[in-house]
Amino acid sequence: MAETILITGANRGIGLELTRIFADNNWKVLASCRKPDAAEELSNLADTRNNIDIFSLDVSDDNAITRLAQGLENEPIDILFNNAGIFGPRDQDFGATNSGEWLSVMRTNVVAPMKMAEAFVEQVAASQRRIIASMGSMMGSVADNSSGGYYLYRSSKAALGMVVKSLSIDLADRGITAVVFHPGWVRTDMGGPQATTLPADSAAGFYNILEKMTIEQTGQFLTFEGKELPW
Repeated sequence: MAETILITGANRGIGLELTRIFADNNWKVLASCRKPDAAEELSNLADTRNNIDIFSLDVSDDNAITRLAQGLENEPIDILFNNAGIFGPRDQDFGATNSGEWLSVMRTNVVAPMKMAEAFVEQVAASQRRIIASMGSMMGSVADNSSGGYYLYRSSKAALGMVVKSLSIDLADRGITAVVFHPGWVRTDMGGPQATTLPADSAAGFYNILEKMTIEQTGQFLTFEGKELPW
């Protein structure tokens, strides 16, 4: 039986490349995004494969998460990959923060991965691999912050790290591995055209790590090359 991965934000960038590489390696891919009708590249990819199913999901909507989980209640999910995320406004310097924008970033980058974990924990627990992976960032590392700024994005990724660390403790008795990934500086809409890492390279790194992942790695913060990072 094919193993199954559920990916959020699968319509572009790293999410699209994760969909591609897992499908190419004979996984069943449950690819979700906010607007499937507008996800042309994802739709075209699914048209050439028989192991990609596309679902509509706005991760900032708790009810939408619940509906999808109910629709997939009998589907064991080997890997839940919380990839969807937002950067927020480019100007996040001291004196320029906006409360509404900050809450929006936290809602998508922190609350949504937690709600996904709560909604899909039974499906993950029923699988063989039992992994919950979430997309973090080196910008969320407190130990690595030597330049300041970017208050909204940094704080959201730091908070995500704490959420996942607690998940790794709370779900350990169910054999579930919870990790955070740093994708590198990736050439996406968020990373910009000057970024040094291609989405396909980042996704390939994650695939290789996840294929070999064990419960002993739960609670870790890892680069796409497998290096452990400081929180």
